[in-house]
Amino acid sequence: MSRLSNKVALITGGGSGIGLETARLFLRDGAKVAIAGRDESKLKEAAKNLNGGDRLFFSPCDVSEMNQVKALAKRVTDHFGPISILVNNAGLNIKQRAFRDLTPELWQKVVRTNLDGAFYCIYAVVPGMIERRDGVVININSISGKRATPLGGLAYVAAKHGMTGMGLCLGAEENDSGVRFCNIYPGEVDTPILKDRPTPLSQEHLSQILKPEDVASAVLFVATLPPHVSVPELIIKPANAVYL
Repeated sequence: MSRLSNKVALITGGGSGIGLETARLFLRDGAKVAIAGRDESKLKEAAKNLNGGDRLFFSPCDVSEMNQVKALAKRVTDHFGPISILVNNAGLNIKQRAFRDLTPELWQKVVRTNLDGAFYCIYAVVPGMIERRDGVVININSISGKRATPLGGLAYVAAKHGMTGMGLCLGAEENDSGVRFCNIYPGEVDTPILKDRPTPLSQEHLSQILKPEDVASAVLFVATLPPHVSVPELIIKPANAVYL
C-alpha cells in the first residue's frame, strides 16, 4: 500500500514550484491532494500537468484573506474528507526589499501572505486534526527564517522569522495532541519567486541552486514518517552554499 493512501493533503501555493512538485510526489504516494493558489488559470494548468484524476482537487484562494481560507478548508473537506496534511507553501517577495525602499503597504503585502496566511490555514485546519488526534503541518519557511540577511529583505525576513516561532511554539503546545509540526528551511530554490529578485540570477547560478523537486522530496520525507516521529526543523540548501 502507498504510504499516503487515505490521506488528504492541502497544499497552498500549489500551482507552481515547490507546491506543484510536492503535489506530484504526494499523488504518486497515494494521497488525495488539494492545491490552492491565487491564480485559477495557473491551478488549471497545474492540474493538467499533474494528471491526478479524482485524487486531485484545485481551488483558488488568497491565503491573506481569512474568509477565503475558511471557505477553502470547507471545500476541500466537503470534497475529500478531513485534511490530514497541511503544507503551508504560499509565499511571495518583492523587489523593494531594503528598509529605505519599503512602505507600510509593501510590508503588509509580504507579511500578510507569508505569515498571516500560514496562520489562517493552521487556524482553519488544525482544530480538526487535534480532534482526530492525527495530522501533520509542514511550513515551507526559508533560510531567511534562520538568518537575517539583506538578501531576503526586511519584510520577508521578519515574516519568515515569525513563521519559525509559530511552528516551534505550536509544536511545543501540541506536543501530546497527535499533531506534528515541521518548519522546512530551503536555501535558494529555482522557483518563480526569483523573478522578484532585485538583481536577476545568471544561468550558471541557477544551475547550482536547489530545484523544487529537491524540497518536495524533503516534504514527502516528513509527511510519511510514522506517528511517533517528529521533525521540528529541517534545513536544506545547495551543496555549495555556506550555512553558518
